[in-house]
Amino acid sequence: QVRLVESGGGLVQPGGSLTLSCAASGSGFRAYDMAWYRQTPGWERELVAIITRRGSTNYADYVKGRFTMSRDNAKSTVYLQLNSLKPEDTAVYYCRANGPIVEQDYWGKGTLVTVSS
Repeated sequence: QVRLVESGGGLVQPGGSLTLSCAASGSGFRAYDMAWYRQTPGWERELVAIITRRGSTNYADYVKGRFTMSRDNAKSTVYLQLNSLKPEDTAVYYCRANGPIVEQDYWGKGTLVTVSS
């Protein structure tokens, strides 16, 4: 069992930056692929970025060049650096962990990012 806790959300002006963190408790973090998703009211949850257990990253087109995902296995934590934020980036951001077994699929409760002047 893995518990995920996101933090770092808040209110930021357009063009600003934030760093989100997702801390995982439980064992085996190194074996998990990790991802960030986001969701706005009335819309489906969408994938933002992925980092594999080997450290490879992939990003949604709408955040490429602006967001950077990283992981620190020693701290069992992943990060999402959000730069050049736009009002349309406003959403609840969720962390997800996928282990080598299909049942190992865990979500955090999310952290709210609001981009507004």
